[in-house]
Amino acid sequence: MNYTPLDQNHMQHQHATVLCCSCGVPMDGSSGLVMCYDCIKLNVDITEGIPREANVSFCRNCERFLQPPSQWIRASLESRELLALCLRRLKGLNKVRLVDASFIWTEPHSRRIRVKLTVQGEAMANTIIQQTFEVEYVVIAMQCPDCARSYTTNTWRANVQIRQKVPHKRTFLYLEQLILKHNAHVDTISISEAKDGLDFFYSQKNHAAKMLDFLNAVVPIKCKKSEELISQDIHTGSSTYKFTFSVEIVPICRDDLVVLPKKLAKSLGNISQFVICSKVSNSLQFLDPTTLQTCDLTAPMYWREPFSALAEVSQLVEFIILDVEPTGQVRNKWVLADVTVARSSDLGSNDQVYYVRTHLGGIIHPGDSVMGYFIANSNYNSELFDGLNIDYVPDIVLIKKLYQRKTKKNRKWKLKRMAKEHKDIEASQDYTSRQQKQEMERAERDYEIFLQELEEDEEMRQTINLYKSNKPAEHEGEMEEDEDEDAPQIDIDELLDELDEMTLEDQQQGEEML
Repeated sequence: MNYTPLDQNHMQHQHATVLCCSCGVPMDGSSGLVMCYDCIKLNVDITEGIPREANVSFCRNCERFLQPPSQWIRASLESRELLALCLRRLKGLNKVRLVDASFIWTEPHSRRIRVKLTVQGEAMANTIIQQTFEVEYVVIAMQCPDCARSYTTNTWRANVQIRQKVPHKRTFLYLEQLILKHNAHVDTISISEAKDGLDFFYSQKNHAAKMLDFLNAVVPIKCKKSEELISQDIHTGSSTYKFTFSVEIVPICRDDLVVLPKKLAKSLGNISQFVICSKVSNSLQFLDPTTLQTCDLTAPMYWREPFSALAEVSQLVEFIILDVEPTGQVRNKWVLADVTVARSSDLGSNDQVYYVRTHLGGIIHPGDSVMGYFIANSNYNSELFDGLNIDYVPDIVLIKKLYQRKTKKNRKWKLKRMAKEHKDIEASQDYTSRQQKQEMERAERDYEIFLQELEEDEEMRQTINLYKSNKPAEHEGEMEEDEDEDAPQIDIDELLDELDEMTLEDQQQGEEML
């Protein structure tokens, strides 16, 4: 038979059609395959050798995951860091090409992490297929070496001892909230409570240095460093030391009454020597309540010529406002006014009144209660106070307005606290229990004063985190009989939801409690 040139070209481009050996679907035979693409995906598993279950180790104490062989890293649930760690833990994944990976939501208390993977691989010669499978990771709770060493003696390498020689703990309560907000305690092995302060223990010296940098930025301090030789290798010349950083916070707190040294007062803009401390940050801010003049004192300037407070908030006396006459002078939130006051304990017994110039003219009205220092009825053991001209020393210095507040149970907000270890005082059982009871009462009183300061100072609240209280408020929506209508309150928009910041450890602890 003779073929025309057109027929010959047509036969050269025509391919044979074969049937799939599995399902019988017609397919192109030029590829040399005997099975269609769908049957290959069903019968060939390119993920063979990749396990469907694996384990990840998690430390409950420091909330870190183990990245073999010995590195512990921080990773939150469903984060990129945790996904990368899970993929590294999966053996045989390097035999295929990873296309996509994502988390599948699981109950956090189940201690399971499920990951969906999409991979590509060569099933047969010149045949690439794509398959999807799931891997389940079991979270195994254990203890990392750093946390294990923290429960034994002589494990820390650096210690930061923070002290403030004042009769209250309000400074440390505020410092605690700053540390929690900025997560400055992330590298600490343990935190112990000591007299007049706190001790932070670290496994490395550079971790302690980071804490010192943070303290320098938020409070006025001075620091001394000491070191102790633990061991020495004479062959290699290497030595191991323990470092201790003694940090002392300036013993001047907010609302303290202060007498400045004469020379220092002149260098600070010729401010009056008789002032009150209006703000504490990395420097001290003083306010003259009779002129509204302010000045800032840095920590180095203070420690060159240190001085102590003349009186602190535990010595405040309650007064009643009888008359208010603003002078018209205003500076920031302070309004200067001439007021007539009487001591609340004198009402009904005598008619003694006092005329005072104060910076609280913008918030006080006749009939209000205020707290202030009763200078005329006090005896101070201070050389700086004795050197003042008594004619220019006021009889009373008003500090703050006294509000009738909600009870503790009705507060709709709360603060987080750091877990601290308490050092017991070696004494008899009766004496120790009595002293501990007094310490607890004093701590509760200081904490309540600190919460009231937060309610009154909006600027102070912006530097820390406040959280919504989960406890239902009693008599919600009803005004208490003695509660002031203008009492300072914290807006719900300023509060954070604690559930949004719940960690894996918190979730596991919640499971154990259930």
